[in-house]
This record gives sequence, structure tokens and C-alpha cells, in this order.
Amino acid sequence: MIIVTIKRDEQKSVTGFRIEGHANFAEAGRDIVCAGVSAVTVGSVNAVEELTGIVMDSRMKNGFLSADLPPAAPDEAKAEARLLLSSLVVMLRTIEQTYGQYVKIIDVTN
Repeated sequence: MIIVTIKRDEQKSVTGFRIEGHANFAEAGRDIVCAGVSAVTVGSVNAVEELTGIVMDSRMKNGFLSADLPPAAPDEAKAEARLLLSSLVVMLRTIEQTYGQYVKIIDVTN
């Protein structure tokens, strides 16, 4: 199962996320759930960095991706990044609604 942890601040704004595990929906290379989660998460990190200029603190290896907004980012860019990360949450919840036995989303407040 893929476990998605959405990190939020005290105002409930998204500040980062962590993805762990494998869906095991299908064999490697044919797993549409893993592919979908990977596409929207990596694409969102790329969108934040390209569109806001913020370089996220990210780490990625097989079955793991973690990305966080740096605290020192400018406020206007950080607001744009949070909107993009909120969009990521919508996309992940859409995947979870269809493939809930393979993806679980948890919200945590830092």
C-alpha cells in the first residue's frame, strides 16, 4: 500500500508531503496506481520549483518521496506553492477514492 502523509501548518496550509510504499495493484511496469501517484507527486514538485522559484527540500528513492517547502521562502512564492500543493492533495484524493485499497492519505499538523 502507498501511504501518503500530507504535512500542514497550524493554519492547515499544505507545507509538504511524504509518500512511502508500493501499491502492488499490478506487476512492476504495469501498476497504474503507482504510476498515477508518482506522476502527480513528482509533477507537483517540478511545478512548484518551476513556477514559484522555490527549491523544495526533497528526497526520492525507490518507493519513497518526501518534499517540504523551505521555511525561508518568500511569502508570495510560498502562497503560490501552497496552492499547487493543495492541488496535489485534490489529485491524490481522487486516486484514493478509486483505489482506496492501494492508497491511504493521512493529514498531519506540524
